[in-house]
Amino acid sequence: MEKESCDIGLIGLAVMGQNLVLNMNDHGYRVAVFNRTVSKVDDFIQKEAAGTQVVGTHSIQELVRVLKKPRRVMLMVKAGETVDHMIESLLPHLEKGDIIIDGGNSHYADTNRRTKALAEKGILFIGTGVSGGEEGARFGPSIMPGGNPAAWPHVKEIFQAIAAKVEDGSPCCEWVGENGAGHYVKMVHNGIEYGDMQVICEAYHLLKEGLGLNADELHEVFAEWNRGELDSYLIEITSEIFAKKDEDGTPLIDKILDAAGQKGTGKWTGISALELGTPVTLIGEAVFARCLSAMKEERVAASKILTGPKRPAAQDRDAFIEDVRRALYCSKMVSYAQGYMLLREAAKEQAWNLNFGGIALMWRGGCIIRSRFLGKIKEAYSKNPRLTNLLVDDFFSQTLIDYQASWRRAIIQAIEYGVPTPAFSTALSFYDGFRSARLPANLLQAQRDFFGAHTYERVDRPRGEFFHTNWTGRGGTVASGTYNV
Repeated sequence: MEKESCDIGLIGLAVMGQNLVLNMNDHGYRVAVFNRTVSKVDDFIQKEAAGTQVVGTHSIQELVRVLKKPRRVMLMVKAGETVDHMIESLLPHLEKGDIIIDGGNSHYADTNRRTKALAEKGILFIGTGVSGGEEGARFGPSIMPGGNPAAWPHVKEIFQAIAAKVEDGSPCCEWVGENGAGHYVKMVHNGIEYGDMQVICEAYHLLKEGLGLNADELHEVFAEWNRGELDSYLIEITSEIFAKKDEDGTPLIDKILDAAGQKGTGKWTGISALELGTPVTLIGEAVFARCLSAMKEERVAASKILTGPKRPAAQDRDAFIEDVRRALYCSKMVSYAQGYMLLREAAKEQAWNLNFGGIALMWRGGCIIRSRFLGKIKEAYSKNPRLTNLLVDDFFSQTLIDYQASWRRAIIQAIEYGVPTPAFSTALSFYDGFRSARLPANLLQAQRDFFGAHTYERVDRPRGEFFHTNWTGRGGTVASGTYNV
């Protein structure tokens, strides 16, 4: 292999890595590949990459040697220590101005650290979210790059060429921001994905228990929903899942164990929301719903002791289905609004200049949460770039007002049928809390002042003035300091 003939190197030939390599090859880029288990390199070159111009290498030294300068090396390896080990292995072979790209699901704080540490060594680092699963990686993912801005011009052409495109040809890839911004946006994307999947599961459960719909009927309902305002990748694949038959001709969905797995990005989103004091309640409930599902043996035992309501199937099938559809749509709106609240707070804390409309555009194609609905978010931020909350945008507010009666009915039906709807319910609670000019936190502040002299503000005095009451006549007048975590 002639020296310095490859446009980019990629380390990590699991399914996402392989598919990204083939995608780059399709767009005319010559890619050099390496894998720690070196036999995977030869297997890939002989099978999936046969007939392509992909170059297999058998050491990091050989990989670096065949790359054009400045060298671009993309890591598609497991998040965490593996990324650090791989960076350490690469550094002796790189020169100042070379670029390392981490395309895994790394935690944004690690990307902050790596960007800074590598910049001190003269190496440009990019931490990029890549969404879309196997198919997205192969034919056009959503790509969310952040890190060292000086690296972006060197990878922009490749990334935008291989990314998914929306209707007008715009790539679902644009610079997100410095340091860990790209991985943070990918983390929130995954959190929203948890929420989307949970609200779909709740709709399924309610239709199954409330109407007794079988898999074929559920297939029809979701296929119909996908032709309307819920048009999205997840609704589309849900429809297809219900249609899939097992080898004995029965629906495969009914044979799948109801214990969910998770890889941690939803949990990270919830932790970040708590750290930033942002009420991202729906994603939190989606994570906890997975945790509850994993308690399969305990649930089976409890089902023999704890009882719920017994009710006949709902009479008005079409009205019930429409109420559930609207509940799903409204809950989805709240989930995205909460996700964007989190992005806004993180941007403030990290001094990132995030383009919120641009993020919606990046999510419009290629990624797991791609949907027609994201176009409405892009429109909202195009109309008002300083929009404080999606729920006060005209489109979102009017839809929620028009649909809320259905949303409430669906949750009432869920309660009456004993169907758990944590995401539907928390979304409605957030909506009712957010639209309330006055909440019962006045009582909460009184309680805090009663037992801990934590002080309170008054409605008849300016914000920022704090008061303490000697509630029992036995307490003193000394108050504790005021602060919020």
